Amino acid sequence: MKEIKAFIKPNRVQTVVETLRDAGFESITLSKGEGTGAYKKRDASPSLDFHFTDSPIVKLELVCQNEEMDKAVQLICGKAQTPEPGDGIIYVTEIEDAFRIKTGKSIKKFDMK
Repeated sequence: MKEIKAFIKPNRVQTVVETLRDAGFESITLSKGEGTGAYKKRDASPSLDFHFTDSPIVKLELVCQNEEMDKAVQLICGKAQTPEPGDGIIYVTEIEDAFRIKTGKSIKKFDMK
C-alpha cells in the first residue's frame, strides 16, 4: 500500500477531489495549512497565526494499492496544476500495514469498505 500526501493550492482542491472520487479514490482526508515554500507570490502576506508562513495550502491524503499509485499521482498533478509557479508537491510513502479500529485486525489488502 502507498500513502499519498499532496500539498496543493486551495482553489484547486474541489477539482482534484472530484476527479479522484470519479476515478474510485473515495477515502480522502483534507487539512488546511500554511506553508513556506520557495515560491513567493507577489501578493503573499504573512499569516496572522504564524508569523513565518506566507502561503495557504491544503494537504490531501489518501492510501491506495501499489498499482493505483501512479494513476492517483497523475490525476492530482493534472488537476492541481495552474499557470502560476508554486503549485505544490506530492510525497509517496510505503504503508507497512493498516488496522481497522473496530476489530483491531490487520488489513493486508487495504479496503475502506
